[in-house]
Amino acid sequence: MQSNDQADASRERHARQQLLDLGADELDRRPWQPGPVPPSAVDLIQFFLWKGHDKEAALAALQLLSAARAEIDQLETGLLFAARGLGLTWVQMAQAQGLNSPQASQQRLDRLLARTDQPSGRPSDQLPGQLGRVRRDES
Repeated sequence: MQSNDQADASRERHARQQLLDLGADELDRRPWQPGPVPPSAVDLIQFFLWKGHDKEAALAALQLLSAARAEIDQLETGLLFAARGLGLTWVQMAQAQGLNSPQASQQRLDRLLARTDQPSGRPSDQLPGQLGRVRRDES
């Protein structure tokens, strides 16, 4: 008997394959992706929305929503790290994100990190802190 994780992974693989078989395997590779990388869950959902297809394809796309959310969380986390690395302040980042305060931007990153699996196995609150916390002059 499969565990829930195994069953979820199997359903996701099947959903990906369904959409690839419908033509998503012919999507152009993104220039920032090393080849051969299959289309992301976000790409596959966009492919379904573009081509439409049928109810089975709709179900396959719906099954990929969780994976797509995880991909977007990873992108947002990377973008926040990159922005801080380029010297943007939490104030600037919060304004760009449409948030009300620098603390809200920082809390958003904290929530993203808490949801993201850490390769080191350490909880996200024990990650090395190079991002810096909000200072009074940034708020």
